Amino acid sequence: MFWIPPAIIKASARRAAVWFVLSGASLLAGVGTGGAVETLTPRRWLVEGTMREALVYAPATARTNPAPVVFAFHGHGGSMRQAARMFRYHTHWPEAIVVYPQGLNTPGRLTDPAGRRSGWQSAVGEQDDRDLKFFDAICADLTTEFSVDAQRVYATGHSNGGGFVYVLWAARGDRLTAVAPSAAVAGRSLPALTPKPVLQVAGRHDELVNFAWQQRTLDQLRRLNQCGEGKPWPGETHCTLYPSPQGAPVVAFLHPGAHRFPPAAPALIVKFFQTIRPPAMPPRLSAPSAVPVISEPTSP
Repeated sequence: MFWIPPAIIKASARRAAVWFVLSGASLLAGVGTGGAVETLTPRRWLVEGTMREALVYAPATARTNPAPVVFAFHGHGGSMRQAARMFRYHTHWPEAIVVYPQGLNTPGRLTDPAGRRSGWQSAVGEQDDRDLKFFDAICADLTTEFSVDAQRVYATGHSNGGGFVYVLWAARGDRLTAVAPSAAVAGRSLPALTPKPVLQVAGRHDELVNFAWQQRTLDQLRRLNQCGEGKPWPGETHCTLYPSPQGAPVVAFLHPGAHRFPPAAPALIVKFFQTIRPPAMPPRLSAPSAVPVISEPTSP
């Protein structure tokens, strides 16, 4: 279960700065590998005066049995629905709670400088940390409704979404078991990173996020995690596994494509998350800042 400090619980009783709305309808998301119809539920949160939303998949057993959680962030100009269709982590890992958050209009670092399209903050402290606070609100609500396995919480994302995964690693790393950014670089988040299992997806012909930049990040992550020599990841193509004495292996999935998210990536990312041994002590999953959270399922 997520642990929420008593101070935050008391604060949430004093003022409703963040609240949660569960919509009355679910979105049909497709048929899972086992043949059962899977649904994604749209949910909304008011975070410091701004309405935020996400699509959430939760297995029926998540209310009674501890379930892993996967956060999946779309790229700049994307949407939660597009992310659910492209990533489909809820079908690759139907036993997990999967969250596809929706970004807000954000100035891009490589495209869309006017910020007319949806995205995520690219560094800690940007946009008043609105997306970190959104993550905190989701975490707090999941624990009130489901049995969350705090030792198995993961984050992945593509492009700007992958960059935000690095922001989460830097600012909320003690809550994450492993991460899997795609087509992204660590950038300004790098100095704050601590050793953690990571799978990096990079296209050798990426026309937007230069492959050399991504290779440099990969080299920095290998040094951070004190990795040894690489070897093929058994059973997978274009994948190299770099073992770590700290229990923080790095897997590099260097595919021959460009910036587009490769179709093979979701299954590889889920495999990586599932093979990571949880830490001896669970990550701290409570919000570090006193963001009051009130969870109130209502009609939209």
